[in-house]
Amino acid sequence: MNIADIATPEYIQVDVDERLGKVRSHFDQENPKGIIVTDDGEYEGIITERQLLQSQIDDDAKVQVIVRNNVPRVGRTDDVRDVARMLVEGNTKVAPVFENGELWGIVTEDAILEAVFENLDVLTVEQIYTEEVVTLNEDDHLGKAINFLREHGISRLPVLDDAGNLTGMVTTHDIADFAIRSMERQHKGDRSGDLDRMLDLPVYDLMNSPVETVPSNASVLDAVETMFEHDYAGLVVTPPAEEDVIAGILTKTDILRALTYTEEESMDVQITNVNLLDTISREDIRAAITEVSDKYRDMQVQHAHVRFHEHKEKLRGTPLVQCQIRMRTNRGQVAGTGEGYGAETAFHVAVDKLERNVLELKGTRADEEYEGQVLRKLGEL
Repeated sequence: MNIADIATPEYIQVDVDERLGKVRSHFDQENPKGIIVTDDGEYEGIITERQLLQSQIDDDAKVQVIVRNNVPRVGRTDDVRDVARMLVEGNTKVAPVFENGELWGIVTEDAILEAVFENLDVLTVEQIYTEEVVTLNEDDHLGKAINFLREHGISRLPVLDDAGNLTGMVTTHDIADFAIRSMERQHKGDRSGDLDRMLDLPVYDLMNSPVETVPSNASVLDAVETMFEHDYAGLVVTPPAEEDVIAGILTKTDILRALTYTEEESMDVQITNVNLLDTISREDIRAAITEVSDKYRDMQVQHAHVRFHEHKEKLRGTPLVQCQIRMRTNRGQVAGTGEGYGAETAFHVAVDKLERNVLELKGTRADEEYEGQVLRKLGEL
């Protein structure tokens, strides 16, 4: 199946010299997945709402200062599975579609999910959701929320009360929408002072509540149906019959990632933000993760996901990079996270942590087996 029928020639387009304030209003009024940027009519890149939130650049600045030109380019007849992988590895919800070397349109993650919608009932949420969740407390300030979104390269933060129960959700769209409305109300005065007051606002005053959740035993089809119904990009995953307890997060990106799983003999390793690889290759990453998984031969690795995120801090020109590794196995999820200057250093720190967690899982499994043997022996007495 290719994307010829799901890509669209309709998209929002701005020039590189357009003001960022104008772009913000596009996101506020039309809520696109991304906006195509052109330079004198020629494709230049895309801009997303997350970029605007993370940029901290004044509205009078021009689009060219933050345009993203490393988004993968897609052919109009490319295979759906290949395009899903491109979106995940490019860490984008929209990609430009080219035909005969010319920009033809765009393809979005929503279009892909709609195309495979009827096939999603073969998957359950617990098979593909992300267990690691970054959360906020109700009295945390908006400034902390923005820092968390930037630091972890994510787009949503569940909010908990003092008892640790789920009470709300804050997303990049909520914050961008609030910032636009606040700035539009300003007619005079100290804008920087107004911004400081915005950052001091408790997230309780901004969060969406109640939160739409999905039980871990639900089908992915049911989850996507809920996402489309409410125009959400992700849902909080809860244990069955416990709607205020967080088990994880399920996003549209998680579902796209599942569409790319392969049955190849070699481990399927997917890399998000693959453009950050500098002195390390995809094969180096695959080999290192395979070596770790082989230390526990009873553990069957179904899929591995490696995500790189670049921070603004640099050392002699090399950016500080965060690496997150997640292996989905028949024993559950195992993860490792690390930071370092450059993708290779960050990856090796993360893979060391992953190895420790795998060996810990091996020890826990051995303890459980020993405990079971003891109980059986006691039962025989």
